[in-house]
Amino acid sequence: MTQKVALVTGAAAGIGAAICRRFAAEGFAVGVLDLKLEAAQKVVDEITASGGTAVALAADVSNRAEVRAAVAQLRAALGPVTIVVNNAGITGWIPFEEITDEAWDQMMAVNLRGPFIVIQEVLDDMKAAKWGRIINISSSSAQSGTARMAHYSSSKGGVITLTRTLALELGPLGITVNNIPPASIAGTVMYEESKHLMPMTPEQAAQMLPVRRLGEPDDIANAAAWLASDASSYVTGQTIGVNGGRVVS
Repeated sequence: MTQKVALVTGAAAGIGAAICRRFAAEGFAVGVLDLKLEAAQKVVDEITASGGTAVALAADVSNRAEVRAAVAQLRAALGPVTIVVNNAGITGWIPFEEITDEAWDQMMAVNLRGPFIVIQEVLDDMKAAKWGRIINISSSSAQSGTARMAHYSSSKGGVITLTRTLALELGPLGITVNNIPPASIAGTVMYEESKHLMPMTPEQAAQMLPVRRLGEPDDIANAAAWLASDASSYVTGQTIGVNGGRVVS
């Protein structure tokens, strides 16, 4: 069999980087895509030093021309793309009445239009292979709602709905589509930049979870690796809650 090729967005740090490392360990060739090419290259260097195969790519996921160019670069370097993880995203804590049109549109462009564009740009490869794995990273905020994050939660809610809809459309083609909504994942750029805005300390948040700890990027990577494997072939349209037992509606 030829080596499967995976594209991971927002892959230069945190959850995205952990998924890239795990995928490489599983034997996948990996496209490490991020706005920050130099940071993406560091992840690639780490993977290749461990014997894996990876290439660094730069693109704004909300820009179709940039995504198309990056996918073409990945395809030329490593082959057709049959696994994609839509991890790239932005966040923000703003009272609802203070959200501007520009802030709303930017959130939707990156968090929701981004996955839409990326999936469309790799879909032909999956259809040709009659096999594909699409893994979307949303947020537990989309399930429970979070005060002062109306634009973020709404964008991630759209990701969950997109997942369910594409599972129906693409299932007959051999392509599964699933979603992981992380809760509090320590060590990510997004978490570190916003934890001072949260209503409780990390220690307090950990004590509210049955497992008594916050998540780590590898926790999400472990679930993504399973969803990318043949072992998950009967799982599609699902939201896999990797959240330490956090109760969500």
